Amino acid sequence: MTQETVEDARGLLCPLPVIRLAARIDREASGTVVLLLADDPAAEEDVRLWCRGHGHELLDAAREGRESRIRVRKAV
Repeated sequence: MTQETVEDARGLLCPLPVIRLAARIDREASGTVVLLLADDPAAEEDVRLWCRGHGHELLDAAREGRESRIRVRKAV
């Protein structure tokens, strides 16, 4: 079973949500899924680019109102 953890970056603006996600990913085991909660409108695109540059997998991203829920799997 895949471990999932949550990083709450609501209330933070670019680039802080990605910085918080990167710090959380660094502490997790390979294959762990991190759910990033963010309300910065740029967060989804920032995470997409960050994943591409660092080899992590963007699993999905959903927006509900102002809040984004972005799931990323740490590279193995």
